[in-house]
Amino acid sequence: QVQLVGSGGGLVQAGGSLRLSCAASGIFKIYNMGWYRQAPGNQRELVARAYLDGGSSNYADSVKGRFTISMDSAKNTVELQMNSLKPEDTAVYYCRVVNYDALTYWGQGTQVTVSS
Repeated sequence: QVQLVGSGGGLVQAGGSLRLSCAASGIFKIYNMGWYRQAPGNQRELVARAYLDGGSSNYADSVKGRFTISMDSAKNTVELQMNSLKPEDTAVYYCRVVNYDALTYWGQGTQVTVSS
């Protein structure tokens, strides 16, 4: 049974920090794990993504230098440390896992709200 269990998120003032976590189970041959976000009226967009093989990662330009993604391949977990948060970071954040069979799995989403 596939499960993506997320935690973290919430309400924070601008300049503050939050940490999101996501644990995957029942997914094999993981290729990458990452976080996407969707604000009201906007399309879902990539925030950050980490690759199991080689440990590389990439970030949206809007979060570079503020957010850090980390992945534990032994535990199949991915975390997103978000610092210097801005009101424009407000969105529902989704964990996403892709495996080598090109199957994509989404978490249930967690709300991040940054007040000005």
